[in-house]
Amino acid sequence: MKATKQLHDMGQSLWLDNITRDLLDSGTLKRYIAELSVTGLTSNPTIFDNAVARSKSYDGEIRNLVGRGLSGEALFFELAVQDLVRAADLFGPIHDLTGTVDGWVSLEVSPLLAYDTEKTVAQAKALHKKAGRRNLFIKIPGTKEGLPAIEEAIFSGVPVNVTLLFSREHYVASAEAYMRGLERRVAAGLSPDVRSVASLFVSRWDKATMDKVPAELRSKLGIAISGRSYKAYRDLLESDRWQRLAGWGARAQRLLFASTSTKDPKASDVLYIGALAAPNTIDTMPEETLLAFHDHGSVGGAVPRDGGDAEAVLAAFGKAGIDIDALAAKLQTDAATSFVDSWQDLLKAIEAKSKALA
Repeated sequence: MKATKQLHDMGQSLWLDNITRDLLDSGTLKRYIAELSVTGLTSNPTIFDNAVARSKSYDGEIRNLVGRGLSGEALFFELAVQDLVRAADLFGPIHDLTGTVDGWVSLEVSPLLAYDTEKTVAQAKALHKKAGRRNLFIKIPGTKEGLPAIEEAIFSGVPVNVTLLFSREHYVASAEAYMRGLERRVAAGLSPDVRSVASLFVSRWDKATMDKVPAELRSKLGIAISGRSYKAYRDLLESDRWQRLAGWGARAQRLLFASTSTKDPKASDVLYIGALAAPNTIDTMPEETLLAFHDHGSVGGAVPRDGGDAEAVLAAFGKAGIDIDALAAKLQTDAATSFVDSWQDLLKAIEAKSKALA
């Protein structure tokens, strides 16, 4: 049995961390769904920057949109929504078959709105309405400033992919924002069936520490952080607070393992995929990692309910001089800054193409 099918049969969703018009036009995404058990898709500013800047597939539509007077962010969101609507339709049968649990695609709000809750929520609502697809998540960063926007978007009925989570504490804060939004809906007499996923970034932990720890600890921190967060995820789903919400009709905010491409050249290129197999979770992976896992990956057992040896490994990193809490904060800040940089690069690429094509 294919390794990707094994993960799927274990109950973990395999999502592709990529979207390009070429993937859609060539039928490649459709093939990944049929042959590699891919059941969803995520995107971010870096992915769209690469897609638009390196492909001619968008040129005709950019020319058309420029002719209609669009530019900058407005032009980008037209392109992005077009792609994600097509992807959402491909995943529509999966969405229906799984009772709307799976088959989702994701679109990020502008990173420039990170510190403005009101504008973030307004854009989240507008993008979700514009796409007109019930299986579209709007991505909102799980930063301290983003948590009120997550709560408000959920209360407003907008499905949210909480992004830029790096630690157990980040995950728990995002889950609590999600639950507050649902509890407000229940209090207002509204359905609490508004979906969400919580995206925990994995590999950047190891990239940040690979040259700062003994050889026996290289490439182990991301998996340990994931194990600790998975335990918190399972604990939360068994809590009285969540059980009350479930009784009212809420569905779990699923834990999603993101940033799962290997950054350490000395480690396996599918290091994180087999190690993070767990039912009722999601693993979103770049195309290269997906194909590598399909080619030579393997699945062992599932992540232990209690996180396995996560705490022992984290203690070893502490003894090696790694301040986990401080590094989590730095990774989140750096990632947010990186997404802003990618967003600016994306807008520059669109502006350059718009001028050239006009």
